[in-house]
Amino acid sequence: MSTQELNKTRAEAFAEKLVGLLNGGSLALMVSVGHRTGLFDAMAFLPPSTSAQVAEAAKLQERYVREWLGAMVTGGIVEYDAGTQTYSLPPEHAASLTRAATPNNLAVGFQFLPVLGSVEDRVVESFRNGGGVPYSEYGRFHEVMAEESGQTVVAGMFEHILPLAPGLEDALRRGIDVLDVGCGRGRALALLAEAFPQSRFTGYDFSEEAVAEANAQAERKGLTNLRYVVKDVATLADAERFDLITAFDAIHDQAQPAKVLAGISKALRPDGIFLMQDIAGSSHLHKNMELPLGPMLYTISCMHCMTVSLALGGAGLGTMWGEELACKMLDEAGFRQVEVRRLPHDIINSYYIAKKQ
Repeated sequence: MSTQELNKTRAEAFAEKLVGLLNGGSLALMVSVGHRTGLFDAMAFLPPSTSAQVAEAAKLQERYVREWLGAMVTGGIVEYDAGTQTYSLPPEHAASLTRAATPNNLAVGFQFLPVLGSVEDRVVESFRNGGGVPYSEYGRFHEVMAEESGQTVVAGMFEHILPLAPGLEDALRRGIDVLDVGCGRGRALALLAEAFPQSRFTGYDFSEEAVAEANAQAERKGLTNLRYVVKDVATLADAERFDLITAFDAIHDQAQPAKVLAGISKALRPDGIFLMQDIAGSSHLHKNMELPLGPMLYTISCMHCMTVSLALGGAGLGTMWGEELACKMLDEAGFRQVEVRRLPHDIINSYYIAKKQ
């Protein structure tokens, strides 16, 4: 076989791959729509149904539902009986697509795609001119992150995350001071405050919108041991004030991550614990070739995490800063003991248990 024939074969195979990507990307957008509109949740409890019956169950407009179902059927997500013109969502598919499937609802993550797509023009400008896209440009970002956190952090808090630090739950029951850095809407912190009323909880985030929502939720729940504060965590000036500091998927977004980590180290009491959740991966591209969500994570980095840091003139670490760099920066911040763990319920993140002594 000649070189030209080999190249032609390779070109055709790559073109087929691109067609698959185009279909997959289109279907991903429709999965996000299906999650947001509650269509998957409605269909999970329906027998084989017409588009009108599906629309009625979900309280939506039939014409839009019919077109959405077309994408779902041709994409192999929903099954269709041409004889009866009815649609059904197999239970095996519902197990990864409905709110009842939490923390295994993969549809939650599909929402990031339209959120990121909404700033494509601004990111393209940054490719050409430098700089970045600020947080304020990302509609629904905190909403989607809160839901994603519900699947990884909130869902696994008691069974998986707190046991990473032996004795931590007992200390929380007795009463300690806790800070969450980059708390967003504060779902994780609220969960802890409700479970451990003897402890005192503070959340810092520079988003006024997220902090306002978090404080409103805390007030509705009557959580008097919890407060959220609008604060740039690069300006942390607390000295040995907290027994536990957490940062859930927040450090790599920072404009000044080294300064934030140094501030966290200073704010911890000598025997305190810093519990950091961040993206699982290597600082070296060639070691990330087998990551299940590698392309998605680099895309999120380019379209959000890196660019929001660069928008502030920051380091632009990006989502994929990696465990090697994370451990190096933790050491430079004064953490002499760092353990990195992975958890079975969370394929995206690593968990760092860091201590100063």
